[in-house]
Amino acid sequence: MLKATLEQWRMFKAVVDAGGFNQAAQAVHKSQSSIHHAVQKLEQSLGVTLFENQGRRVSLTSQGEVLLRRATFLLDEAEKLERVAESLNDQADVQLRIAVDEIFPPDLLYQVLNKTSEAFPFLRIELMESILNGANELLQNGEVDMAISAYPIKDGFNEDLCDIEFVAVAHPDHPLHQQQRPVSYQDLKQYRQVVIRDSAKQQKKDAGWLGADQRWTVSHLRTSVDMISKGFGYAWLPVPFVEPLMERQLLKPLSMESGQIRSALLYLNFKDADTLGPAARDFIGQLRYALLSLPKAENVLGN
Repeated sequence: MLKATLEQWRMFKAVVDAGGFNQAAQAVHKSQSSIHHAVQKLEQSLGVTLFENQGRRVSLTSQGEVLLRRATFLLDEAEKLERVAESLNDQADVQLRIAVDEIFPPDLLYQVLNKTSEAFPFLRIELMESILNGANELLQNGEVDMAISAYPIKDGFNEDLCDIEFVAVAHPDHPLHQQQRPVSYQDLKQYRQVVIRDSAKQQKKDAGWLGADQRWTVSHLRTSVDMISKGFGYAWLPVPFVEPLMERQLLKPLSMESGQIRSALLYLNFKDADTLGPAARDFIGQLRYALLSLPKAENVLGN
């Protein structure tokens, strides 16, 4: 027979998180006396002292600090258990929320989403497009069920999904194409580079070469592609975006001394596989199959 209830552990952690009994009462919308009673009963049942008074504030005892770590884990697992129970209910699998890095090939993504929708006609799909660490931030905040991201997550599941190749390009009339020799990084510094801002709000990251003296920073990949195809700069762009624009002679690969092609590994990330419903699993399966047809830089460049 357990000596303590989950609710008592929740009240204990609420006091710690809020910094006191009065603050905890406001945070969890309970009376201060009920929180006092829950914590006192927890202490009496376990035979430990969890808090000590320091003026008007309370602080954890050494025993309380040890139990807080265990209580946090216990409450997290209880929350996961409830999410798993919800996912087992067929009625719960009516929504699929996905965060996708904008470098992922959109046409391929649309095809996969359409196949999943055909299999689950009443499924509502929410697609959140992001840059760099933005997808993982949405996942960590619980705003999406899974993320296709350029970075793995620390606490959860990470699957190597695919390599996205980037090619250095500019409009065919750009001065960098008029040189009679290969383009060096020193040459690049003299012209405008278009880069994309990380969409994460907290843990922002930079990626790629950022050595140009002139730089335009934009929020979306499509903005970068549009600017470059109209002659306003150069950038390394994903091969799936470059291919149709090269056919229309709006973009041309830069003849670089080195570094013309770069690669970024994308990950499929989610927190707990047990919480994924049938639609999410179908999407993942369709995604893996579709990636077999991902275009390569060598095909675009004719090598």
